[in-house]
Amino acid sequence: MSELFDAVDALLASRSPLPPPVERKRLRQAHGLTIDEVATALKVRRATMSGWESGKTEPRPPEREAYARLLDGLAKLYPAPPADTPPPTPANAVPATLTAAPDPAEPRTPPTEPVPPTAAMTPSENTQTSATAPVAAAPAAAPRPARTTRPSSTSRRPTTKKTAPATPLAAGADPRFENGPLAVIDVEDTRTLAYCTGGLVLDAPAKSLPSLVDWTLKEAKLGQPKLSGPGKDADPLLVLTEAALERYGLPVTLTNEERLAGRLPEDHKAVKQLARAEWKLTKRGFGPWARIYRPANGSERACVQLCIPSWNALDTRHWGTAGQLPPAQLAHVLGVYASRVMTPRGSTAVTGLELMTALHPATRASQPDADGKRHSELNPASLGKDPVDPAPCEAPDGHPLLKDLPRFHVRGPAEKLFEEAYDWARPMTDTECTLRYLVGIDVNLAFGAGANGLTVGLGAPTHVKNPAFDPKLPGSWLVDLSHIDLSRVKVAKDTWADLDASLLPSPFTPKGDRPKGPAWYATPTVAYAVELGYDVTPIEAHIRYDNGRYLDGWYTRLRDAYLATMADLNVAADLPPQDFLAAMDGSKDRDPEPAIVVSAIKATVKGGLGKLRERPRGDGWRPGEPWRALSRPTWRPDIRAAVIARTRTNLHRKIVKHAAFTGQYPIAILSDCVVYAANGPSPLDFLPYHQGKPLPGGFKLGINPGLVKHEGTQSVLWGEEVRERFNAPELNLARYIKDGTVTDVDNGE
Repeated sequence: MSELFDAVDALLASRSPLPPPVERKRLRQAHGLTIDEVATALKVRRATMSGWESGKTEPRPPEREAYARLLDGLAKLYPAPPADTPPPTPANAVPATLTAAPDPAEPRTPPTEPVPPTAAMTPSENTQTSATAPVAAAPAAAPRPARTTRPSSTSRRPTTKKTAPATPLAAGADPRFENGPLAVIDVEDTRTLAYCTGGLVLDAPAKSLPSLVDWTLKEAKLGQPKLSGPGKDADPLLVLTEAALERYGLPVTLTNEERLAGRLPEDHKAVKQLARAEWKLTKRGFGPWARIYRPANGSERACVQLCIPSWNALDTRHWGTAGQLPPAQLAHVLGVYASRVMTPRGSTAVTGLELMTALHPATRASQPDADGKRHSELNPASLGKDPVDPAPCEAPDGHPLLKDLPRFHVRGPAEKLFEEAYDWARPMTDTECTLRYLVGIDVNLAFGAGANGLTVGLGAPTHVKNPAFDPKLPGSWLVDLSHIDLSRVKVAKDTWADLDASLLPSPFTPKGDRPKGPAWYATPTVAYAVELGYDVTPIEAHIRYDNGRYLDGWYTRLRDAYLATMADLNVAADLPPQDFLAAMDGSKDRDPEPAIVVSAIKATVKGGLGKLRERPRGDGWRPGEPWRALSRPTWRPDIRAAVIARTRTNLHRKIVKHAAFTGQYPIAILSDCVVYAANGPSPLDFLPYHQGKPLPGGFKLGINPGLVKHEGTQSVLWGEEVRERFNAPELNLARYIKDGTVTDVDNGE
């Protein structure tokens, strides 16, 4: 009997009634859905969905029943208006207004007062409305944007009229950028649409790339206010989907040759088209993050940045699946990042570096002179306009300062500053082998926490012989730390602890080896040697007397962005340890969009610091010759070294406190991840919490930067089996603790 019922249900489904094509489209748009979203939900191709909506084809079971169910539900939410009345205006829409378009010859400055809305336009006026009108803003209950019907051919042409914003500006919002910092450009049913943040969708009446740039600067109202007083406003960002690339004559993917070059060739028709329109490209050319500009005219900027996901602009290592998101969702993800960090200026590494400059611009306006005029002067909190040479010990191999060294000369610790993150491991003891689990903990935003409150050099170094060490002076110090014995160290004021030094890494080298003689160290490393209770006598130093806490604002903004986005994943900053572990468990799968932003923020921290010592990349570079990055004031390997040194010593301090209190020692350390052996699978099985309070100065569970989270757990048998399989008793298990997958093992490293 059930088979008969199933057969009857199939017959009913095969004839599920569908509304007329026009009504199908109205219902989809009323709910703010795109064709892509509906096609994905019904598991069909976009072209198939488009055919159903236009009436060219009809769906078959089982998709027909599902499509009919969707349309029936939408019809109940958005009933069709009576035939003799016009369609209702969306609740969040506002009447269109008429204002004169800005004269291209005038500077792009904000009006003194917002233009008030006027009465609704007459039908004759409406036919001339600019296609920059917001199609509609998304309802508060639905994150998807709604759009109006297709504009007439007249309204698709750029005109001298535009409309009021779809939603009122927030208090203090800049009216120049009322549509947000960026837009995702897509093509749907021959319409070019700009998906903005907040669910807003604009018609982009541009048939060519130069006209798209013109529209963006003159009518789109995209951009972001400056982050600091003497800074500059962020240029608008356009993200081009594959459909938009085809619309504007650009390839959907780059050829191998173009990918290696990182740009389109100079003779590409799109590049020539921009040149004919008197637009210029920066030195990196038309690549995944292209900048299109005209030379500045006074304080007026004319610059638009492009982001092209299908050219790998959004690196999957940092942005995950962002490049595959539908336009509205991609605009939301990038918009959250832009509002909390800044409008992306390139890769996360580039953006991290640009954020430093945006918060501390090189110049500022001076006080008025006798004639009342202001002039550009050095901003004392910045790194200045001109690059400075590093000390010879701070220069990486191949730097022009080292061009006179013999060929194939390898610099040792007494010639080269080598401050890097930990990569250390040791064999397990017999007692540790009797335990059941290996538990990894990871320091949140470790390098950001290392930058917080750190005094770094702002100018060039001064070479000093036989200096007295001063922990308040940033610089590089040649000093012998081989006498420091970790078997007895100071863990608090007038409190010493006896430890098993054979189970601890040295805090002075990335590999954890004990120094063998004089070596160059950054200030935080030498200061930690003094903190452990030992005297130091520097032989020489390169000291920076011009210094400051340059990275404080940078850290604060990234910390706030990180905490706000983790809160979106329901991970609060004040959770008790057990609740925190529960909240973190599966947080990335809870909502993929905030998880993408979290990943990008972390990459911004690490990448921004890495850019401080950017190495040469192709361009026919040879050792001893300068490379492009050296011309930046932000090429500062000494600042990078100081942050890494402080991060490494911060971690070692916690390890020492933990060992002194519990007698437990780490098995492996990789950068900011530490692995311990324990009898249980949770960090709470070895972290010494007492009545909910952690060990002072030790590891503490929490989401704030500098606190730790659970990285992963594997069995002790897994660790021993992996090391035996690869014949590597000191294989760094911290590298594989997260999911247990072991790859790329080379000679035990």
